[in-house]
Formats: sequence, C-alpha cells, structure tokens
Amino acid sequence: MTDAATPTTPGGSPEGRAGGSPAQLPMVFPLEGHEGLPGRVRIHEVGPRDGLQNEPATVPVEVKAEFIERLAAAGLTTVEATSFVHPKWVPQLADAEELYPRLGGPALEGVRLPVLVPNARGLERALALGAREVAVFASATESFAKANLNRTVDEALEMFEPVVARAKREGLRVRGYLSMCFGDPWEGPVPLEQVVRVCRALAGMGCDELSLGDTIGVATPGHVHALLAALRTAGLPGSGAGEPGAAGSGPPAAGPVLAVHFHDTYGQALSNTLAALQNGVATVDASAGGLGGCPYAKSATGNLATEDLVWMLNGLGIETGVDLAQLTATSRWMAERLGRPSPSRTVRALAGTAAPTSSQEQ
Repeated sequence: MTDAATPTTPGGSPEGRAGGSPAQLPMVFPLEGHEGLPGRVRIHEVGPRDGLQNEPATVPVEVKAEFIERLAAAGLTTVEATSFVHPKWVPQLADAEELYPRLGGPALEGVRLPVLVPNARGLERALALGAREVAVFASATESFAKANLNRTVDEALEMFEPVVARAKREGLRVRGYLSMCFGDPWEGPVPLEQVVRVCRALAGMGCDELSLGDTIGVATPGHVHALLAALRTAGLPGSGAGEPGAAGSGPPAAGPVLAVHFHDTYGQALSNTLAALQNGVATVDASAGGLGGCPYAKSATGNLATEDLVWMLNGLGIETGVDLAQLTATSRWMAERLGRPSPSRTVRALAGTAAPTSSQEQ
C-alpha cells in the first residue's frame, strides 16, 4: 500500500490531470483497524456487455471493439465483452459473432474476455469463436427468473447444469451471476437463505466465481455484511484469495471466488462495495462511466461506475492497476458516441476544466 504521507496520482503517475482535480488527489489513507481489506482488487469491467445492453440505440461493432481495447489500455485486465443471447431478447448485442473475432489482436493480449451464455446454444456459439471464459446468469427470486429466463429458479438451475459441465470439460472458466440478491421489484425483500441456496447450487455445478447482484440497487452496507456472513456460514468463501493472480490475504479459498455487482439506484454502491471489501471480497464488478441497467428490471439504473470505484480504492491505498486518467478519457470518448454525458461523478469531476470532447458535454 502507498504511504499516506506521499500521495500519488492514480496509477502512480506524477503527472497532473487535465481536469477538475489536482494530480496529488486523492490522498492515500488506508483504513486503520481494517487489516482484512485486500491489498489489490480485480475489477471485472462490465461496460461493453452490461453497460451497452440497455442502450436505446445499437452501438456500431467497431466502436465496441475500440471501447474494449481502450479499457484494456487503461489497465483493466478483465473486460466482459458481449453476450451470446438470442438477438430477439437483447438486440444491442446481436453482433457478438462479428465482435468477438475482432478482439484477438496484440492490444488485448493477456486480457480476460468473458462472455455471457444463457444456455447450451449460447455456449456452442461462444466455443466456436474460441471464448475461454463464460458466465451464466441465475436469479435468487422466482419473479425475476420468470421475467428474465421464462423459467422457475430450479428450472433455470437445471438448464445451467449441463452448460457449466460442458464448459468445464472444455477447460473454460465459469462465472455464475446471481441477480436479485438484495431485493426484488415484484417480491420485495429476499431472504438470505434464499440467496444462499442458489449460490450453493451454482457452486455445486462447478462455477469458479459467483457474482452477487444488487440488480435494483436497494442494498445497504449492513445487508451486505449479513449476506456475506450467511455465505461464510454455508461454507462459501468471501475473498478472491483463491483466484490466480489475486492478492487477497491468507491461503487460497476452497470453492468459488465471490464477487459483488452493485447498482447505484439509491447512491449506495460505493458504501456497499466497502462493506464487501471489509468481508474479504477482492473482485468487484463495475462499468466504465456508470453505463448500464437491466432490460428485465426497469428500476435497475446504472452500474457502479468504474471511475468512482477506482477513486475510492486509490484513496484506500488498494491497488487496481488502472490508470484513472486514461479510463476517464475512455468514458468521455464513449459518452460522446452515445450522445450524452457520463453519469459517473468522478468522470464529470475530472473533466471539469478539460476541453469538452463534443458539444454534448458543453
């Protein structure tokens, strides 16, 4: 961790930033008495997939490919590229077969490029293009399972079991997304044991990682602590220590790595992330510029902005490997192409004195 007496810029660069904040900020002050915080956090960047899937207009495939390359150039080592769902359901990602082959150049060497697969057909499409990491998406609630997958929770798990098994046989890494872990727009509160049950089912299939989703952004820090404690009691780890390349403390954890995926509907995403870090979680989902939502849950607003997350982690002295200035420039570039300003507070603050990139930002 960086000494608080010698503050540095994000990414360790001594240069100033062309924006609204001096280069020496944020100052670094690790939390005293919280030795359990990870020394490094792996950011699972979801902007190109979860961020763009709910856009009203389809983004050109060449823009998507450049977006992914720019994110990687900013230091993000995991960038979720696209989804192999049926184009009828998510037309914004209908170009997956055209996009994925564009991602094999030297600019993305060493970058993990997971893709979402909804079923066996989606997995076949991903395998045909050489994908090495896939994700399935389950629900903790019956209402969302019906809306998103047209199945009950258990029927969806039955559908995923052969998908995960085939992916593991092919040597792929598998992530399991679990939506509605903290609340559901139709059912309201979601019992902790209900979330634990589905997590255990996904872990039992062989998922390498579980991402706990606050799909409609209603979680609070105490709720996060309680859920992670319940998962620990059930024998599921809370840290990224067992993941190759992760810098969590202690011996490798058995079973899947836990990640968190917060939406910022009620302005709680950063405080919830800090609560997760205090419980040993070292993998955090975020979306560049705060892009995103969920087409099947209308109350789901934008994801936690990657820039907001990096600003907080920099201030805590937790490493990410991300160049905040370069990431901010990438989000402003994408905002220009989407025709609206970035919703990220950090992007807007750092762009405060910079020349606008388009008339939309003036």
